[in-house]
Amino acid sequence: MKAKRFFSIFLSLVMIFAFSACGKVDNTVVTDGSTSMEKVIGALGESFENENSDISFTYNPTGSGAGIKAVAEGTCDIGLSSRYLKDEEKAKGLSETVLAFDGIAIIVNPENPVSDLSLETLAKIFTGEIKNWSEIGGNDGEIVLIGREASSGTRDGFESIVGVEGVCKYRNELTSTGDVITTVAGNPNAVGYASLASVKESVKAISVEGIVPSEESVKDGSYSVQRPFVLVTRTDSPLSESAQKFFDYALSEDAYEIIYAMGVVPAN
Repeated sequence: MKAKRFFSIFLSLVMIFAFSACGKVDNTVVTDGSTSMEKVIGALGESFENENSDISFTYNPTGSGAGIKAVAEGTCDIGLSSRYLKDEEKAKGLSETVLAFDGIAIIVNPENPVSDLSLETLAKIFTGEIKNWSEIGGNDGEIVLIGREASSGTRDGFESIVGVEGVCKYRNELTSTGDVITTVAGNPNAVGYASLASVKESVKAISVEGIVPSEESVKDGSYSVQRPFVLVTRTDSPLSESAQKFFDYALSEDAYEIIYAMGVVPAN
């Protein structure tokens, strides 16, 4: 009897401990997704950790499609997407919250004399109708089209705005914003697109319809090639206390200056 009673008490203690562990606040925040959001999410994560030393923040730059999939499968707290969710993704129980808006810069090699293109001309370039830079006032050279992989939010944004969904004649389809910038920087005949916040001096961002891509032109809507930076969560599963704390922080006025400093415009 004593042995049975001891076992019963022991089992009860184990169950109490288990329930306590399940209810314990998770001290990590895991984000996964858009490589275009690396600068802004990295800056927000660093500032958040500085204010919350007991919480660890991580960011995995896997691309928008992978980030959406990760949050759907429960392998991250918050997914990061540089496009709006599709209806089928919302139907799987996902919600979107727009964090900021970012311009998609059309980038060429600094040696390229072309400095402005219309949306119509961009469409003809990326579908292969215009094949040589000399046709649009540039040097004689075959246009080399550099794009992103099919699941990229940057690609989705660019193609939908320009009206070239699924018909672009890319020479290379790369898996990150950084790879696109590096490739265009190394080829005088290349053209690609990248998050305005990530553009470096190694490439030249050209104007579109006469409007230079900038924080101001994105904010006032005059620069037409822009897209959202989205936080993706599950509708049927609340965030952990730590993840909710980061989510609220990222959308608060305290984060505005950080977001602006990264070259994008807060949504609120």
